[in-house]
Amino acid sequence: MRISTIGVLLAVASFLSEAQAQTPLISAPSGTKTLAATLKVYAFPGAGQNSAQQSQDETECYNWGVKETGNDPFHIANQAAEQQQQAAQQQQQAQQSTSGSAIKGAVGGAAGGAIIGAIAGNAGKGAAIGAGVGAIGNSVRAQSQANQTSQQAAQQAQAAAHMSAAKMNDFKKAFSACLEAKKYTVKY
Repeated sequence: MRISTIGVLLAVASFLSEAQAQTPLISAPSGTKTLAATLKVYAFPGAGQNSAQQSQDETECYNWGVKETGNDPFHIANQAAEQQQQAAQQQQQAQQSTSGSAIKGAVGGAAGGAIIGAIAGNAGKGAAIGAGVGAIGNSVRAQSQANQTSQQAAQQAQAAAHMSAAKMNDFKKAFSACLEAKKYTVKY
């Protein structure tokens, strides 16, 4: 009976070690995204490619996509950020010029009002009225110009964002076509 128990235990141990050798080890995710996932392109290895092979394939397809389209996704993202920053600076400059114009208008209006007031007999009152009118007039003109500048900056930013999205879409098409040729199932 002892021999049969030992035989059963050996058979079970042999079976378990053979099953363990055939079962792939599952490791915890490393926390880093693949190149495709970073680009929001999802690639599933259709021919049993391992992660090292997938990484190599994605790098090759990335380089091929850049060469074919002339669009580098990381460069596109940097350009979009720079254009947004420029638009914000233009809006800020337009707002600053509005307040400067009101002051210039007040000074010019005061001078004109003083001359007219001197002719009428009260230079101080004429200067005060002229300053108010000049400040309001220049402020309105400056605000109108600031609004136009702000609208132009917003339109340019919107056009740049649209262009960036189109370039990124072209790149993703090329990148995906390359991965599909390497037997990956791809969605973006």
